Amino acid sequence: MDIEKGNRIIVGVNKFQQEEEAPKNLLRVDGSVGKLQADKIAALKARRDNAKVAETLAALKAACADESVNLMPVILDAVRAYATEGEICGVMREVFGEYQPHTAL
Repeated sequence: MDIEKGNRIIVGVNKFQQEEEAPKNLLRVDGSVGKLQADKIAALKARRDNAKVAETLAALKAACADESVNLMPVILDAVRAYATEGEICGVMREVFGEYQPHTAL
């Protein structure tokens, strides 16, 4: 009853509703784009200096373990060596872990 009278506001239900309709023609990405990107990453990994990438990722792992170190320069070194975003995030995930939301019942 409070909702109908406006005593209790629920965004989108009794207040701040959109007047216009949502767009019907949302962006659809062709499935071949994923394969193209995977091929580009494979080509990058084939032509880069993988020893240098491994070295910079090891330095990143050590830097992540030391909370007094600014990670940005170390991350940039890895990027300059052509480490992928996934590889960089993977190293950071190893050290810091992944966020797990707590659920209380």
